[in-house]
Amino acid sequence: MRKTLIALMAGAAIGAALPQIVLTTTAQENNARTTYQYLDLFGDIFERVRVAYVEDVDEQKLIEAAINGMLSSLDPHSSYLPPENFADIREQTKGEFGGLGIEVTMENGFVKVVAPIDDTPAANAGVEAGDFITHIDGESVLGLSLADAVDQMRGPVGSQIVITVSREGAEEPFDIEITRDTIKIRAVRARTEGNVGVLRLTTFNEQTATNLAEGIEKVKKELGDDVLGYVIDLRNNPGGLLSQAIEVSDAFLEAGEIVSTRGRDLEEADRVNARAGDLAEGKPLVVLINEGSASASEIVAGALQDHRRAIIVGAKSFGKGSVQTIMRLGDNGAMKLTTARYYTPSGRSIQALGIEPDILVEERRITAEEEAAANRRSRSEADLRGSLENQLSDDEKEQLEEERARHEATAKLRAEDFQLAYALDLLTGLSVYDNGKADR
Repeated sequence: MRKTLIALMAGAAIGAALPQIVLTTTAQENNARTTYQYLDLFGDIFERVRVAYVEDVDEQKLIEAAINGMLSSLDPHSSYLPPENFADIREQTKGEFGGLGIEVTMENGFVKVVAPIDDTPAANAGVEAGDFITHIDGESVLGLSLADAVDQMRGPVGSQIVITVSREGAEEPFDIEITRDTIKIRAVRARTEGNVGVLRLTTFNEQTATNLAEGIEKVKKELGDDVLGYVIDLRNNPGGLLSQAIEVSDAFLEAGEIVSTRGRDLEEADRVNARAGDLAEGKPLVVLINEGSASASEIVAGALQDHRRAIIVGAKSFGKGSVQTIMRLGDNGAMKLTTARYYTPSGRSIQALGIEPDILVEERRITAEEEAAANRRSRSEADLRGSLENQLSDDEKEQLEEERARHEATAKLRAEDFQLAYALDLLTGLSVYDNGKADR
């Protein structure tokens, strides 16, 4: 029978003589260890750490760290939530909580920003999706769990925090100072751009579906029958409640599957189908996504893309295709555990892959040279000496002025938000095409 010899001997550099420890086991005995024997091993190690560690240890924190270590070894999204953290989670889903206003995950030992939330201290301070937070108030985040890092970023409203950020394209990490505040999130903001309704979804909390319906009604009241279509802006939306992603998708679909979730037991797969009714009344939709669009945002984008209900424009999304279930643990907080993967109606899993846009449009800033070139007036027939004048009626003159104003507004928007301007141009083009078909 093959034997394994494990010897630990003190070296001269240690400076103290330690006894030689020899453990002899058989491979068969090692493989035969039961779960309960490993639990006994954990208890033995815990007791030795408690008694023999160089400093006194907080037993509760030691156990919580062990629990978090077990859960974080599964995936970046499973974690233990102490009672106070569990209360924070419930506040966030209701749409109001204290903090910086960022959705984060853990990657390569650092905290990665999935997305800053609109109109929050983090967004206003310049934090961007994809940033890596390497230090919090000068202390490295290496070795911290995600929950510990989040705890350090929380604090009293009005207090300041300095995070050190590593950003792609920046030569060196840099500091961002942020003042903590109460985060009040309005899940949906609605406005009009020309004859298009723009619906900006910042998160998926308990208010999202209701706010969406209110936003669409606001656009309809303002534009009446002149609505050309809607832009659903999911950029930098980190996700949230699965139930709200389903309701938002259902708001624009008449029938068919919205999403399916599959856990360990494939026979218990859950499918959700749309109910009749389209709040947009069949008007064209363009959905904007980017690398900060995650989770629930990807469910909506994937459902509308698979049903060909919307054109997806922007950049590839984040790729979080898993479902977390929060399980109460009596009075000891809760556990957030990944219990399923979700799939789009066509059966796609976007885990670690993301949603690929139908039209790739990277965000970009218009340079001063490009803006000057665009504003440089070219010569036309009207500039020629002695050219014939066009005798326009008052109605034609008014229509011409409206067209010029619209183009000037679009040009200004293109310099500020290139992706949104592209979406508006796309909807305008679709309306021209549809009107042409109707006239035939």
